[in-house]
Amino acid sequence: MNNNEILIRLSDALDIKNTAMVEIFKLGGAELTEEEVRKMLIKSKDSFPDEVEDQEEAEEKEENIKCDNSTLESFLNGFIVFRRGKQDPKPGQPERPVLAIKNNEKVNNIMLKKLKIALSFSSADMLDIFEEAGVIVSKGELSDLFRKEGHKHYKECSDKYARGFLKGLEIENRD
Repeated sequence: MNNNEILIRLSDALDIKNTAMVEIFKLGGAELTEEEVRKMLIKSKDSFPDEVEDQEEAEEKEENIKCDNSTLESFLNGFIVFRRGKQDPKPGQPERPVLAIKNNEKVNNIMLKKLKIALSFSSADMLDIFEEAGVIVSKGELSDLFRKEGHKHYKECSDKYARGFLKGLEIENRD
């Protein structure tokens, strides 16, 4: 799953408008215009093959902006601040959080962790959301997804789990 797909699915699942997304990016330290956000949210055939009918025509009309790891992390950090408020750094703590997404393998794990924080979910809440989407995850598997990389029980979050969680979030918010 690429970063643009994550942003698109999150904005759809949580019904976040483009103006709010600009504010969230700003809270995370990324200055983007509403036009740039709109271009990041254009569905491409690579990410949504069943939903984009005429890809060439869509590309002619608008140019999609690729969302890199630091931009996605800025959004996720900004989303935490947007939902929970700004937290003053403790003495000795850096002003800005160190970027946690260093490679594409950890994106899904970090996304789940940051959404859990931003939405104030317990593990039980997250298991319910997975279940809504028809993805069965045990409590142990879920805790393995939140472990630090290098821990003996660390498990990489697959695209199946990430998509399932975002789909479950969308189902949950429609109710």
